[in-house]
Amino acid sequence: MSSVKTRLYTKDVKLVLAASFFYLMSPMLINPVIAGFATSIGASSILAGVVAGLMNLTSLLLRPLAGNLTDRVSKYHLTLVGGILILIASLGYSVTDNVALIMVCRVINGLGYTLCSVCMATWMASLLPADRIGSGMGIYGLANALGMAIGPAVSVYLYEHYSYQSVFWLAAAFSILMLIVIQFVGNRSVPSPAYQENKPRGLRLVQPKVVPVAIILMLFSLPYFATQTYIVSYIAHRHFAVPAGVFFPVYAVILLVMRIVLRDAFDHVPFKKFIWICLGCNLLGLIGLTDLSNWFMLIVGAFGLAAGYGLMFSICQAKALTLVPESDHGLANSTFYIGVDLGMSFGPMLAGVITTVLPWAWFYPVMMVTLPLIVVVYLFCRRALA
Repeated sequence: MSSVKTRLYTKDVKLVLAASFFYLMSPMLINPVIAGFATSIGASSILAGVVAGLMNLTSLLLRPLAGNLTDRVSKYHLTLVGGILILIASLGYSVTDNVALIMVCRVINGLGYTLCSVCMATWMASLLPADRIGSGMGIYGLANALGMAIGPAVSVYLYEHYSYQSVFWLAAAFSILMLIVIQFVGNRSVPSPAYQENKPRGLRLVQPKVVPVAIILMLFSLPYFATQTYIVSYIAHRHFAVPAGVFFPVYAVILLVMRIVLRDAFDHVPFKKFIWICLGCNLLGLIGLTDLSNWFMLIVGAFGLAAGYGLMFSICQAKALTLVPESDHGLANSTFYIGVDLGMSFGPMLAGVITTVLPWAWFYPVMMVTLPLIVVVYLFCRRALA
């Protein structure tokens, strides 16, 4: 085994990992409280929902642009711009009580989030040895998962004990930390002149080879994002005694352990084996969530979703990058994140429909429909994903 292969955690890799955690903490702090903040300054419930969703909508619409830019421009410069935009949005929330300006800040937040998410994932991939993409992106996904789990918990605590403004100030502080950290990354991932000359002209919306991966991840993510939005209401309506607030910390701890233990497996275990294992785990998680009558079932639910969607996030991202040449990593990442954005948008929508037309007890049994759909997509595209 060569020294290049064994040295995964270089200084630049560690710095990009830290920066990825810091940038994601900012929107993850803001998202759980932004609808309530909008309501507190006079927005109706419907308008507050629009305010909350504007960042994700902006992100979804701008993914192709971010992917194309990432393959043409220095990842450092695009990440710098994205971080500055997130900082401006975070500070903007804290100094205005005008709903229209809050909506403008959400659009700015969405643009910054899009640039950072696509650029930093592509930047990270460019720093990794080719034979360590799987394990490297697995740890990158872990940094993201920790931000997604820790951010909302800290946000709710600050809001309940202090104020909305304290959440926005902390989000701004994390943006500043990210901007500081990236200054010390030596490799700024600038595309070579030869690559620039050979790059296809025009705007490409998606990388076709990655579309099946994005669809599979979207289907895996629907139950997760539905749970993220509705678990408090679900537990309350079904009169379960378990505390809703502990589900995602338990999920994060389980995912942390699994990603560390399995980090080398991401490079060696084929996609076709992982998808069947993760399918079974997602099913287990949905079974656990169907009956949250005790702590054991809560842990089963958290374990299942962590070993299902949680692992598939990193597996699908690594697969997306190995399906295309390095010159298309930006577009591959943007296509991958379109799947995440769709899951983040449609998961709560699907949950809302289920809870409107059916009893709450059917919430997770209906979500199980996503599993055979994943099988259909995979079997149809399995040769391309081999």
